[in-house]
Amino acid sequence: MEESQQASSLSGYIFACTEKSQKECFDRMLFSTNKLYEDKILQVKKGDPLFLLNVDSHVLFGAFKAKSDGRTNIIPEAWGGKYPFQVEVENHGEIKSINNAEKILSKLGISWKAAVAENKTKLLLDYLEDPNGFSWRRLIPEKPATKINDKPRLEATTLWDYPRQSYGKTLKGNNKYAGVTPAFIIYNMVKRYTDPNDLVVDPMAGSGTTIDVCKEEGRMCIAYDIVSTRPDIIQNDARKIPLSNESVDMIFIDSPYGDNIDYNDHRDNIGNISSETERFYEELEKVIGESHRILKSGKVLGWLIGDQWIKKRFTPVGFKVHHRLCKYFDTVDMICVARRNQTSNTGIWYNRALRFNFYLRGFKYLFIMRKPSSTDLKQQQYKRTINWAQYSRVKRLDRTLP
Repeated sequence: MEESQQASSLSGYIFACTEKSQKECFDRMLFSTNKLYEDKILQVKKGDPLFLLNVDSHVLFGAFKAKSDGRTNIIPEAWGGKYPFQVEVENHGEIKSINNAEKILSKLGISWKAAVAENKTKLLLDYLEDPNGFSWRRLIPEKPATKINDKPRLEATTLWDYPRQSYGKTLKGNNKYAGVTPAFIIYNMVKRYTDPNDLVVDPMAGSGTTIDVCKEEGRMCIAYDIVSTRPDIIQNDARKIPLSNESVDMIFIDSPYGDNIDYNDHRDNIGNISSETERFYEELEKVIGESHRILKSGKVLGWLIGDQWIKKRFTPVGFKVHHRLCKYFDTVDMICVARRNQTSNTGIWYNRALRFNFYLRGFKYLFIMRKPSSTDLKQQQYKRTINWAQYSRVKRLDRTLP
């Protein structure tokens, strides 16, 4: 009875390898992954059942048992440092294998990309033990595994579009706050450009969205604002940040893009300065300079900003801010973030835009900037060579002819 109860509490994890990486997995008895599946591996606890799927040969090996909790850089040099999220493993009885593993996993209702629910883990263990004697009638609806998929996906394109401001079971920031930042943006920045326990700083924290995302993702966060909206936001002017040089792993800033929003009446609030004046950009450049000072070399800053159209005048705020950013940082990329749930998303405003021949603001820029390191500066002295893949349009058209 005790043995049966123990089996019913199992939850497992499937790790992927290739023909090239499989041998090192077995030689080191170490499974690993990259940042894309960081959440999965950091959930692994000592004693959990593990499996290894070779995505080239379509063979699943198992079962193994976690010899350690999942964590970063157990063996930093493994796989040339490409897969820092790792777990030590040991045999869980005799190691067996399944051919055509993806088809078997699909029939069992198991995805290797997520944690495997308890009942599915037991089914997979039983199938490995005796494939021929396995009864497919035992399949039952899957119980939900540990909720790692409540998180948003990592974006792969330069167009980000979110239906709402927050995600998951806990609110991130306050969606009633004027100009609140979509939590999805900060999640993507944090997951791509930081590691657990890294320090993230938000000099213009608003309602505290960055704090809430970092807390959930295991990052440290220091948040400032000219007027604090909650106890864990330190009142401070972003033009003078009280931190040491090169002490921060990432910075995120969602700054005002003019005096269009009434944030507060603090006399030093940059959001009370019109973006049609040079003074607005001069004050923001002071924030940029401070951000450059406290950010570590090679690390990243994300700056969210919008343009302005008011009274028949367009102001390219984003381009003007990017021009200032480029004095201090290299551009990693520019993201267009679709604007949702704003006051102009109404039929009246759409009608006015068509009648009076102007455009509503449909997106914001997210400028992803990197502070150059000494290596970056050396590389800039040399001309890059790029081998472009060239395709003949004529030949491609020929293949469509009868």
